[in-house]
This record gives sequence, structure tokens and C-alpha cells, in this order.
Amino acid sequence: MKQQLPAGYEALEYFVDRWAIKGTANRCRRRGEASPEERVAFFEAVKPILPRALEELDAKPLDQLDDREERLLDLLLSFAHVTHAVEMLGDAEPRHARFRLEMPFNRSSADQWN
Repeated sequence: MKQQLPAGYEALEYFVDRWAIKGTANRCRRRGEASPEERVAFFEAVKPILPRALEELDAKPLDQLDDREERLLDLLLSFAHVTHAVEMLGDAEPRHARFRLEMPFNRSSADQWN
């Protein structure tokens, strides 16, 4: 398998194709399409690695990230969406998903650097 993330993040490689996506609207849509089990698996894989990943990414300006680092950042941005579903909403996520259909995210400040 081709390494798509920086060294040290091999545990997250499995999630790249599904969660390392660009655009707030796309990340929000993926959150809604994912099963509860998919969201929890992704959340549990990223959570212990998050502090180190944020520290490493914060050490570089966004315009100096290489492709692997950008993919890691995209994973972390998806993690932010999933965290709300897992930690805050839990079983209420499907009910709240209806509201996102009525008031969708189109873009966010995170989209400005892509």
C-alpha cells in the first residue's frame, strides 16, 4: 500500500480514502453518509494521535504543507465533524442530520486555503 500520510501516521492510512477529503460541505456530507460504526472507528483511531498531529501541522505555514501533510490535515478536519457526532450527539445524530439537510454547510474558513 502506498504511504499517503507522513511517517508515524500509519495507523490512519486505512481512513484516508474515506475521510481525507477537501471541502467543508464534502466532509459534512461524509459524516452524514457514514454509519455510526464508521464514525466511531474513525474517531477512536484519530483521537490518541490528534495532539501530536496538530502540533506537527501547526509548526508549518499552511502553504508549506506537502501532499501527505495536507491529507493529514484533511483527516483532522473530518475528525472535527465526526467528533461532534460521536461525543455530543451520539444516538441523536440521525435526528440532527435532518437539520443539516435543511441548512447545509456550503463552506467554511478551512476551505479558503485549499
